[in-house]
Amino acid sequence: MSGEAVARPVPTAAFFDLDRTLIRGSANYPLAIAAFRSGHVPWKDLVKDTVNAISFHRKGSTDEGSEALRERILRAVAGIRQSDIIHLTDVITPGIVRKAIPASMTLLSECRALGQDRIVVSASPIELVSRIATALGLEGAVATRSELDTEGRYTGHLAGEFCYGAGKVIEIEKLAAERGYDLSRCAAYSDSISDLPMMERVGTAVAVNPDGELRELARERGWRIVEVGRKRH
Repeated sequence: MSGEAVARPVPTAAFFDLDRTLIRGSANYPLAIAAFRSGHVPWKDLVKDTVNAISFHRKGSTDEGSEALRERILRAVAGIRQSDIIHLTDVITPGIVRKAIPASMTLLSECRALGQDRIVVSASPIELVSRIATALGLEGAVATRSELDTEGRYTGHLAGEFCYGAGKVIEIEKLAAERGYDLSRCAAYSDSISDLPMMERVGTAVAVNPDGELRELARERGWRIVEVGRKRH
């Protein structure tokens, strides 16, 4: 046998946005309903989330809407034990996974065949996103983390970046450093122009049923566009 060391391949990843990319609609809305039923969210906030969920389903996310949702979630969970939220996410995750988009599940299979780790990247809470990733059989999740006090209760502040827009880049760079990913050899999949920072940070960008701005940009740059069988309005 030769004494030469065999070079191990550099690990790569495919980063997938969650809402409207892997699943239909928003993962946060079922969480809001569950939080309301458990007494954690006031009725008026549930009404707001219902209206926002309908708008999101039709038009997609906006920076302003995502910022407002972040602040409302942080306020709502302040003082609540993380274990209580984890219990809620365990209950709702099967229903969310049932909303998985078939064409996107095919994309996940393609990435697995290429030997890529499949990572969900979402502004939603890590307690929910990590369980969705596990239920889908994926290799990881990057999401928004809330600060905990010494008793395991939420403080109402973030721990790290809000995982949206440029914040997604910061968080995937952290994961890449931990796992040894070469981001220039990784891929990103999304439906929204808000994920442009993440899509530009990796070597391959794929637009999945993209909004108007992302569709136009993808055409200009020659990015792959995947239609998932539902037109955007």
